[in-house]
Amino acid sequence: MPEAPEAQHRRAVMLLSVAAFASAAAARLCDPMLPDLARSFTASPTAVASVISSFAIAYGLTQAMFGPLGDRLGKYRLIALTTLLSTLGALGSAVAWSLDALVISRVLLGATAAGIIPLSMAWIGDTVPYEQRQATLARFLGGQILGAIGGQFIGGVFTDTLGWRWAFAFLAGLYLIIGAVVLLESRANPSTHHRHADTPRQGILGQAAQVFVQPWARVILSIVFLEGMLVFGALAFVPSYLHEHFGLSLTMAGAAMAFFGLGGLSYILAARHFVRRLGEVGLATGGGILIALGWAMLAWGTTWLWALPASYFVGLGFYMLHNTLQTNATQMAPAVRGTAVSLFASSFFLGQSLGVTLAAHILAASGIVPMLLIAAIGTPLVGSTLAWLLARHHRTQQA
Repeated sequence: MPEAPEAQHRRAVMLLSVAAFASAAAARLCDPMLPDLARSFTASPTAVASVISSFAIAYGLTQAMFGPLGDRLGKYRLIALTTLLSTLGALGSAVAWSLDALVISRVLLGATAAGIIPLSMAWIGDTVPYEQRQATLARFLGGQILGAIGGQFIGGVFTDTLGWRWAFAFLAGLYLIIGAVVLLESRANPSTHHRHADTPRQGILGQAAQVFVQPWARVILSIVFLEGMLVFGALAFVPSYLHEHFGLSLTMAGAAMAFFGLGGLSYILAARHFVRRLGEVGLATGGGILIALGWAMLAWGTTWLWALPASYFVGLGFYMLHNTLQTNATQMAPAVRGTAVSLFASSFFLGQSLGVTLAAHILAASGIVPMLLIAAIGTPLVGSTLAWLLARHHRTQQA
């Protein structure tokens, strides 16, 4: 009996979620490694933080290429190819002989992994009606959340046991296996063959201009840049803080950060309830407040145990806020959805890169508490601003 189209589509989304796991794991893999990398390469914490910011910069900048390519060549097949190509950057990181070599390999990894999550979101946007899209994106986010958890945990476990190089070797194996499976799915599953019939042919700059000409697109891109800067700039240094200030092993520090992911999973499990009860405006406001609460708890907590509820609140608040932004990003410019969502991801990761760089300098100059308090003040401002703009945008659409 032939498989139903709905079942085919669910399986296709599930495999994209698995690929998103690998992409998110790569982004967070180095967070608990920073103290050991500083010792291995005899470098300062600010210098080794470049292994995180370099990935984010490459990830953000290459979006301009993958979005238009996905619109023209087919998003699902391109996701499979970029997943396979990410194997190379992970292997290069595993054999890096210097900090510069590691940074270059992380740039390569960021440049290829950039094609996975935003193109997956764009493909979901192409194939799922808007009223069902937030719930579908929430299911897809499960892999991304588990990747954020798994990346920090995998990085901590391997660094404490076999060494940080083996974490990258493990990641390379993941990319190879997942990429091969997604490539087979792209050939066998009819639901993956969707291409936007109205994709224009103006070239990369023309497609990007079609996004930026939309006022609402400029709002979403600006907000997600600030979100990435405030949330992940601080988050990158939390495992190192728990390791150095409270004496936790890198494995335990990475495990403590799993509560960030548990907060995100809580949102996914109750996404329909959250959306129905709070709406987009309530999700944006509440998300910013919960993130601020988490940062404040971490800044003033007297034991490492405070990191557990703090990370949970940051994770829950972040995914409330970010899923709202993601859903709006898929509708910014439907005719060039791949380009629009790629620009969204670009803004998000460039914000992360700037956030990590600024946080490293604040940490070196003033310590962890001022860095966390700046994030605690900024995130509710971002959330409430988005909520106000969303309410005005909804009124405009209904008029």
